[in-house]
Amino acid sequence: MRIREFAVEQWMNEYEETCRHNLAETCVRSLTAGELLEMSGRREDVLAELAATQLTYGPIPGSPRLRELVAGLYANQGADNVLITHGAIGANALVHTTLVDPGDHVVAVVPTYQQHYSIPDSYGARVSLLRLRAEHGWLPDLDELDRLVTPDTKLIAVNNPNNPTGALIDEAGLARIVAIADRVGAWVLCDEVYRGVDQGGDGFTASIADLYERGISTGSMSKPFSLAGLRLGWIVAPADLLRAVATHRDYNTISVGRVDDLLACVALEQKDAILGRARRITRTNLSILDEWVRGRADVDYVKPTSGTTALVRYHAPIGSYEFCTRLLERTGVMVTPGAAFDIEHTIRIGYADDTDTLRTGLKLIGQFLDEL
Repeated sequence: MRIREFAVEQWMNEYEETCRHNLAETCVRSLTAGELLEMSGRREDVLAELAATQLTYGPIPGSPRLRELVAGLYANQGADNVLITHGAIGANALVHTTLVDPGDHVVAVVPTYQQHYSIPDSYGARVSLLRLRAEHGWLPDLDELDRLVTPDTKLIAVNNPNNPTGALIDEAGLARIVAIADRVGAWVLCDEVYRGVDQGGDGFTASIADLYERGISTGSMSKPFSLAGLRLGWIVAPADLLRAVATHRDYNTISVGRVDDLLACVALEQKDAILGRARRITRTNLSILDEWVRGRADVDYVKPTSGTTALVRYHAPIGSYEFCTRLLERTGVMVTPGAAFDIEHTIRIGYADDTDTLRTGLKLIGQFLDEL
């Protein structure tokens, strides 16, 4: 099997450990183990649980405790609708592996996380791309989606909230996607890894798994939950599909770590506190980014309505890889080239990490732009 190089992950791997100011980070400011223990409100009890945890294989689909807690993030799901995976990246890969055969038709929105079009393409599927446009607020043109979907469409893959743009499809838009998919009996995979940090309301948009009988939601402890180091995600879907997914999962996962499972439970039992922290950080930091963008004549963007990233267009006449490489060399600031998402003359800025780092990074980017 041949597959296209994963542009974003290769860029991150090359520079994220050595940059001085990381504005490429996509997780809300990561929690330390100590912070998680304090937020749990039962530090000694959790430490006792950890001490008693035998470091053997865990329950293959995830512990019942964890699957119940994940199900609680959704409106109409139970533990039987949850399968624990190695991060959302594992969840997405397993869904594509289970559903997509050579010759199948898949529709994927772009820009998005590259898994959702490169994996089906590598399996020999016919992949139609629904290109998001800034003039539409980076939201999918659902009339165009309706035209792309054919009677043999197997899967529609979307990402909500969207990476890299921060656009958010509301419940009415999701309902239209459901109607289009249902017309031909297609599955809808919605990568919801950034769900929980909408800029308005309680931060939670509707999930595709709650709206459609063939809806599949993937998520993880990485982005709003600030625990990427656990490498723990999930698929929420009809139980029959999860049984098929589990057949593939047996070949590459067995179980997630017992310590990861336990700490994810601790976090989800305090989800209101953790997500409240995440919303405070994302809302505070986006206002800083927005003020910076509005204060400059040489950049523009569509302000995100959710997530942790923004796609910023710059007016300098150089490609985004050159822009980002020169920026990193001169200032130590790391952002992600828009070309990694096939959108040239843009950069993805992650704004949900440390607030001081964001302020410093934006100041240095501004100086770099002035020099250009």
